[in-house]
Amino acid sequence: MISTGAAVSLVVVFGIITFLLVRSRDVRAWEAVCIALFGLYLGQTPVSLTINGFVTWVLSGFSHF
Repeated sequence: MISTGAAVSLVVVFGIITFLLVRSRDVRAWEAVCIALFGLYLGQTPVSLTINGFVTWVLSGFSHF
């Protein structure tokens, strides 16, 4: 599983990206709310284990550089 520190870092990164998209008007505020709700509910499904494994695999690949 992903560590708490890495999860918080990813949340911060995705939050900044979402903020910049909303600010540049590429994504409206209601779309950002939908994105956040999608992520929240997706994290509560059984698919979250698969997604978590994939993200861990990708991040472990970056840590070997």
